[in-house]
Amino acid sequence: MPNPTAAMLVIGDEILSGRTRDSNMHHLAKRLTDHGIRLMEARVVADDHAAIVDAVNTLRARHDHLFTSGGIGPTHDDITADAIAAAFGVAITHRADAMALLQAHYDRAGQPFNDARQRMARIPDGAVLIDNPISTAPGFSLGNVHVMAGVPSIFEAMLAGLIPTLTGGAPLLSQSLRVNRGEGEIAADFGALAADFPDLSMGSYPFNVNGAHGTNLVIRGTDPARIDAAMTRLAALFG
Repeated sequence: MPNPTAAMLVIGDEILSGRTRDSNMHHLAKRLTDHGIRLMEARVVADDHAAIVDAVNTLRARHDHLFTSGGIGPTHDDITADAIAAAFGVAITHRADAMALLQAHYDRAGQPFNDARQRMARIPDGAVLIDNPISTAPGFSLGNVHVMAGVPSIFEAMLAGLIPTLTGGAPLLSQSLRVNRGEGEIAADFGALAADFPDLSMGSYPFNVNGAHGTNLVIRGTDPARIDAAMTRLAALFG
């Protein structure tokens, strides 16, 4: 059975404006690779309700999982939860369990649990909360969509708790060979090798370091024996 597939939706004007550099996709890709879920595509959208709804419905239909980051805070532009509810056609309300978590958190901090903070307890009907061990405000999963914070440390903590609950597949393994030749020189033989191993993914990545150029050749797959066989052939060609 093939490994499950996933997509990621990064939400936020601050990403698209260049004000904030996204690191969540990189972290998610590594964690999913280890868990045997293939991250197949990623999108970045603005804080725009219609754009979020459209992207969510497209990506959740195309893949086994959709992970989102950003837009679940206390301010007016944090509209992700509302957009997810709209995408699924369900109501969104202040959830009692989320309210209790946040009330206790702000009581401990000696801070008021005001209307803005209460916005973070608005959860679409039918969703399951995702634990937030750092700042308490929960994410949530609804169907195959997993909604998490944009702050990297919180995103990573949420994901750490979520990943073990998801059914994965065989971990995606990789081996690489560095050759001091350009892509144009190795393309024909490397392409023929890839055709002989259609069950594996092969990619070439050029580099230029201190004036020396070459190519890193990477072979990926879930069967270590097949990867070893392909690497043996690769080394015979370019080693």
